Amino acid sequence: MNRGKHVAVLMGGWSAEREVSLRSGKACADVLEKQDYRLTRIDVGRDIASVLQTLKPDVALNLLHGRPGEDGTVQGILEIVGIPYTHSGVLASALAIQKDLAKAVFRGAGIPVPDGMVVSRFEAVKSHVLPRPYVIKPLAEGSSVGVFIVKEDHEHPPQELYRDDWPFGEKVLCEPFIPGKELTCAVMGEEALDVIEILPTARFYDYEAKYAPGGSRHLLPAPLSPNVYQEVRRLALAAHRALGCRGVSRADFRYDDSAEGTRGLFCLEVNTQPGMTETSLVPEIAAHAGISFGELVRWMVEDASLNR
Repeated sequence: MNRGKHVAVLMGGWSAEREVSLRSGKACADVLEKQDYRLTRIDVGRDIASVLQTLKPDVALNLLHGRPGEDGTVQGILEIVGIPYTHSGVLASALAIQKDLAKAVFRGAGIPVPDGMVVSRFEAVKSHVLPRPYVIKPLAEGSSVGVFIVKEDHEHPPQELYRDDWPFGEKVLCEPFIPGKELTCAVMGEEALDVIEILPTARFYDYEAKYAPGGSRHLLPAPLSPNVYQEVRRLALAAHRALGCRGVSRADFRYDDSAEGTRGLFCLEVNTQPGMTETSLVPEIAAHAGISFGELVRWMVEDASLNR
């Protein structure tokens, strides 16, 4: 192992997930400082290309969430300036963050996904575009920002979509609400790790439930029948491969456990830059597999490359 590397930890940025990215960056930088690496912590701005060209690190540990760090933009900059980086490359990142395109790829790979449609936010707010209950979500955001669950007793769609300062794009994805369990599975390299069931203490697994202490309870390993558990792992790895992901990813699922066998299992999305905070899922899953947080972060750094 080549130790003493100069690692640029990319965090922050200007997406809706800036604060959690700063927390991911701090947690990983703190643990790397205890190992034999030279570190530079970078709160990413629009001058990131020139900053990296001046700094010339050996590796970029990409801990940005949302745009521009998770959509292929920063990955393209890193390819151009020739700095090896972690997580997925340009194409996989761009595909994964665009939920409708990712669903098309999954469907083509035989991975079950919810039905749904893409409409303008104004069409979605005018009248119910699907039978209730259903979900409205931005096409290219993470951490459940901008997501609404429209329940049976909601007479009107969420009026927030009318806002002049709506920041999440002009198109939204509408999908039937799938009752049952919220599941997630981490992939590390070419191996699917374990499966967590998430029990939010809030109304659903939204941004607050993801990142606020006590916002959710995690059952690890998820209490599923062996065939369903292994199918989640198989589909998580299949989704990772279908998009062309690299490094660490995390696939999210809904499981309608009233359906027979695995028929109620649906893949919602793949996170190519999953959270790495003190309450994040991937470090918890890795620890269950015997991989400490320090080992996980070191693995990501050593796995970095170009042409991902």
